[in-house]
Amino acid sequence: MKITAAITGVGAYVPDYVLTNKELETLVDTTDEWILSRTGIQERHILKGEGQGTSVMGIKAVEQLLAKTGTRAEDIDLIICATTTPDLVFPATANIISAAVGAKKAFSYDMQAACSGFMFALATGAQFIQTGTYKKVVVVGADKMSSIIDYTDRSTCIIFGDGAGAVLLEPNNDGLGLLDQQLCSDGNGEPFLHQKAGGSRRPPSAETVAGREHFVYQEGATVFKFAVKNMADVAAQVMERNQLTATDVAWLVPHQANKRIIDATAHRMGVGPEKVMLNIHRYGNTTNGTIPLCLADYESQLHKGDNLIIAAFGGGFTWGSLYLKWAYDAKPNQ
Repeated sequence: MKITAAITGVGAYVPDYVLTNKELETLVDTTDEWILSRTGIQERHILKGEGQGTSVMGIKAVEQLLAKTGTRAEDIDLIICATTTPDLVFPATANIISAAVGAKKAFSYDMQAACSGFMFALATGAQFIQTGTYKKVVVVGADKMSSIIDYTDRSTCIIFGDGAGAVLLEPNNDGLGLLDQQLCSDGNGEPFLHQKAGGSRRPPSAETVAGREHFVYQEGATVFKFAVKNMADVAAQVMERNQLTATDVAWLVPHQANKRIIDATAHRMGVGPEKVMLNIHRYGNTTNGTIPLCLADYESQLHKGDNLIIAAFGGGFTWGSLYLKWAYDAKPNQ
């Protein structure tokens, strides 16, 4: 049998502090009703505290994953961290996570593809399993989006939150795990969703800080239109290529950016709301954290052999879809 890469465990973490729509009403000109009707978001979690970076959440998610699966940190071969908000330019946040959890044998690196990063990292990590190179690969999706959000900009501050999730990939010979993928990107989307300064093109300076250029910039209408079409289309294409009907799909696992985008993707696939993983109301858009947080929240409802379609869209533009057959039934204490 062909070796496939199966998810054999999930871990997750969100910070304690909850930023509600009501609190946002005191920061910008908005209302709870306006936010909820346009995004589906009620609250989001924010990582507070001096010196608290993305790795703090990634470490906790991986520690929970290892505990739940009974995996020793020293047995991990590779850790990939998908993040748009690394602790530092270097070293990689994945390096910081691996050292903290005691994964001494693992090599580690970061992957950046905006909101599609976790999906891209999952597909990449799977290659190391499928080729027989490694036996245990941990893929982390984590972001502290609050660190790059302008809380005077109502078009972006209502959307994003902080959080992290992690999955363990292991070899499978029973046809379970990652079975197909379609990953896409288009750099022409840069003007519509980006961070203006902080990179090598426009390094940090007094001018860039004063100009508030280190925050997320988004042209919402353009991004929304592009996301609806491409995220929905690619998910449908993966289904068609694998001869899957809506009846065959147990769950759609969509990136949690906007409930209207999620609804459009489900409609294009012909999947009813009862089959759509949804937690945007609790966390907002945690960028690379959204998909693993969904898997963690819905883990108890997943069953061995379930067909999952994962779909995401991010700045860059990046987008894609994965076809995954779930590999286990969660234990009662999970």
